[in-house]
Amino acid sequence: MKSISALIALAALAASVSAQAAPPAGHPSPAAAADMMKLPNNTPDAQLPNKGKVISTIDANEYTYIEVSKGKGTEWLAAPKVALKKDTVIRYEDGAVMNNFHSKLLNRTFPSVSFVNRVVPGK
Repeated sequence: MKSISALIALAALAASVSAQAAPPAGHPSPAAAADMMKLPNNTPDAQLPNKGKVISTIDANEYTYIEVSKGKGTEWLAAPKVALKKDTVIRYEDGAVMNNFHSKLLNRTFPSVSFVNRVVPGK
């Protein structure tokens, strides 16, 4: 009887983990963001026209939201999951901009987010 209860609990846990792996409805996947931008994933570093300094990051499923200081302002990027430290200088491509983007996963609305396919730490 205990083994059946343990199996049921394990199945419920597995179902909840797999349910959390997918982004919420209305949240584009990295592949969809890349399609919106019509840029290949293998863009040479020289074709990454934007440069900024990382202020903060938030990981959310398969994305990393990156707050970047650029000139006198800041902007938010959403990129495929990447590990970045504060004050790292990055290069990134132009992205598909979504204004007033609400992330259900983060329960947060970003005034503007650029969904980019590629972020590269500076050398």
